[in-house]
Amino acid sequence: MTRRTSLKITDERERQLERASEIVASGPDDDPPMSVVIDAALAHLVESEENMRDARDELDPTTIQRFNTDVIGLRYRTRIESRWRK
Repeated sequence: MTRRTSLKITDERERQLERASEIVASGPDDDPPMSVVIDAALAHLVESEENMRDARDELDPTTIQRFNTDVIGLRYRTRIESRWRK
């Protein structure tokens, strides 16, 4: 991962942050800081990848495919690959 000194907030990224903020907020009047929203998103990504790996041992490939996301893509029962970086 390359470290950058700033984070460019595009319109799409702003929409995603707003939606994620709504999910993380404890109520309609809560406005969590961006760092909390990003921490929650990163924790969810890591946990989801671990859950997908664990599920491969218990579920058939067709069922696993139903739970794939744009971020985590499971190819049959062989590997997890990133669709963000090729």
